[in-house]
Amino acid sequence: MAKATKKKAAKKAVKKPVKKAAKKAAPKVKRKPNAAFMAPLAPSANLAEVIGNKPTPRTEIVKKIWDYIKKNNLQDKKNRRMINADSKLRPLFGKDQISMFDLAKIVSKNVK
Repeated sequence: MAKATKKKAAKKAVKKPVKKAAKKAAPKVKRKPNAAFMAPLAPSANLAEVIGNKPTPRTEIVKKIWDYIKKNNLQDKKNRRMINADSKLRPLFGKDQISMFDLAKIVSKNVK
C-alpha cells in the first residue's frame, strides 16, 4: 500500500502549467456608415432657418442643430436634457421646451 500512495503523490507533483493559446488580434477594419444615414435630405422651411437649405445627411442635421443650441446657450440651466426654444426653434418644436430625446422625431418630421 505504501507504493500506491507514493505514485499518486508523484503524479500530483509532476503537474505542468497549461499554456493558453495566444489569441490572434483581428485586423482593424474601419466601420462604414449606414447608407440610410448618409443620404442627403432636404430640410423643411422651418428647419432651413436653423441649418441652411442645402440637402444634408441626417447625422449632419442633428449635429448642426446641436451646434446652434450650444452657440445660443439654449440648454436649460437646471435640467440639461431640456432644450429651450428661441424664435427660430419655436416653429420647429411647436412648443417652448422639448427633451433632447425628442430631437430625432422633430428632425424626421422636418426632412423630405
